[in-house]
Amino acid sequence: MQKKCNMKKFINLLGLFFFLFTVSVFSQKSEYSSFLIPSGLKEDANAVIRSHSTEITINAVDKMTVYQKKVVTVLNKLGNVDAKIIKGYDNDIKITKLSARIYDALGNEIKKYSKRKFLDVSAVAGGTLYSDSRVKYIDYTPVSYPYTLVFESEYNTSSTGFIPIWFPTNGYYVGIEKSEYKLNNPLNLGVRTKKDSFTNYPIKELSSGNNLHFKLENMEAIKPEASSISSIEFMPYLKVATNNFSLKGIKGSASNWKEFGKWENDYLISGRDILDVTTKSKIKKLVEGIEDPIERAKIVYEFMQNKTRYISVQVGIGGWEPIAANQVDKLGYGDCKGLTNYTKALLDVVNVPSYYTLVYAKEKRDIDKDFATFEGNHAILNIPNNGEDVWLECTSQTIPFGFLGDFTDDRNVLVVTPNGGIIKRTPAYLNETNLQITSGAVQLDDKGNVKATLKRISKGIQYDDKYGYETLSKEDLIKHYKSNDWSYNNNLEINSVSLNNDKEHVVFTEDLEMSIKNYAAVNQGEYLFRVNVFNRMSYVPKRYRTRKLPLKISRGYKDVDELTIKIPEGYALEMLPETKELSTKFGNYKITFEKPDDTTLKYTKELLIKAGTYTKEDYKTYRSFRRSIARYENTRIALIKK
Repeated sequence: MQKKCNMKKFINLLGLFFFLFTVSVFSQKSEYSSFLIPSGLKEDANAVIRSHSTEITINAVDKMTVYQKKVVTVLNKLGNVDAKIIKGYDNDIKITKLSARIYDALGNEIKKYSKRKFLDVSAVAGGTLYSDSRVKYIDYTPVSYPYTLVFESEYNTSSTGFIPIWFPTNGYYVGIEKSEYKLNNPLNLGVRTKKDSFTNYPIKELSSGNNLHFKLENMEAIKPEASSISSIEFMPYLKVATNNFSLKGIKGSASNWKEFGKWENDYLISGRDILDVTTKSKIKKLVEGIEDPIERAKIVYEFMQNKTRYISVQVGIGGWEPIAANQVDKLGYGDCKGLTNYTKALLDVVNVPSYYTLVYAKEKRDIDKDFATFEGNHAILNIPNNGEDVWLECTSQTIPFGFLGDFTDDRNVLVVTPNGGIIKRTPAYLNETNLQITSGAVQLDDKGNVKATLKRISKGIQYDDKYGYETLSKEDLIKHYKSNDWSYNNNLEINSVSLNNDKEHVVFTEDLEMSIKNYAAVNQGEYLFRVNVFNRMSYVPKRYRTRKLPLKISRGYKDVDELTIKIPEGYALEMLPETKELSTKFGNYKITFEKPDDTTLKYTKELLIKAGTYTKEDYKTYRSFRRSIARYENTRIALIKK
């Protein structure tokens, strides 16, 4: 009996030894196993950054090396966006190291790519005339999930003006085991840093002297929330710049925007405003006898719009130098830089001072007024006008003079002058400025069909949303109305459309005749229809059990609707609905009903949504406000048979 017990213990110990030995060997060979990821980092995550290291070495004002290694485990299909195998380069960037390895869920290597196996293509789309920007990439298609990518790269460049930014959280739905950023500065060059939103994140600073070192570890995935502030407003990032820098061999020195703007003007813009004599004479003749400088500017702007078209051109000192004005004049095309510089040169001819301006376009983002470095992705033109700046978007052939729309409105920009850079803010289109007025006459028949005439007037951002309608074919315009503007109306037919784009006053007007079959429900003497035929607001914000981010309403708007509805013959309105009114910090809503006579119903609505940033606690109240609006927007009226 004793021998059996001893033998059993021996077998158990032997089994435990082999188990521990196997685990030890397994762990040594499979450091990329997805099973080693802490469970908390996988929660709400599509991918987990196992480690992401960036090491930058600045060996001279015009000599920089950047090494990066990223290990990311992709948990599902949506996480593939965090595992792109791609590296950009141009004539000033020499890639010295490039490799990628793919591992399965257990950490076994299943794919290996050396530098020579990477595909090499142009980095720009067909809309770009010419560019030296290229990318090396691997088009990997996963066979199963999870998998792990190990991607390494290193490059040398002379352009120290573009020191990589550190975004340790990597965006939404990404867990972070470790993200690390180092900058080696052996020459002790003057280095400036800007740390944004570091509070409340597990970031350690291990910097020493002019050498930088930051690390973030064990950061759980962040989920986006509807109607919230932009990620750049609350996620951490680090910007780094040297006071002395180089851009494609052009050296510069700047520690603030005044100095940076001076360098930009002197080295990238100055001397590129030459126009031939014929063009100058033509422009002067166009404005002959016109004293008002803004009126002269309008004529020049219209000339530029009619003569040129936009096409991307990513050359000229790293894509930052505009094409010379005489070249744009000769060819009739240019990118945002070239067209802005060309318009500036034309305005110089007619003695209207204007200034080249850098801005972040599309996504609403400010040029950082406190940290001077290479910023912006677009160029516009600034015309000072007795304290009331005029701003010109020079890439559009159709946008009105002085109107920016939501592409570049309400953000800090860098105005480049011969005396240096100036931070200014573009105009904001807010609340009542973004006005839509809808008026119409609706005729109901006894079968529930509708015939209607409608006039819709749009201003501000609501103008911006619609003025492009005039460029659509009749077929595409009608399709747009049916599938977008009034998609909730089944059986809608657009019988006629007339559009008027008043660029002088920035007002867009639509006159339409429409019909809707079977709009009302008619059943055994009962007649039921929704009174809001043409501007139904059904949006209700998503519900969150625990809201984490502030509520943000970016611009706000105002809608005013007035419909006169003719009741079908043989029916009567027995009861007039009550007025519905809501008043909150987020805006106001009111619908009223009148009965001018026995056959007419008048429906009026006013809705104002106010721009602003509100607390996360306010979100629930805002959602309740929008739910009430959606309910009232669905108001139905019953008619009775006489």
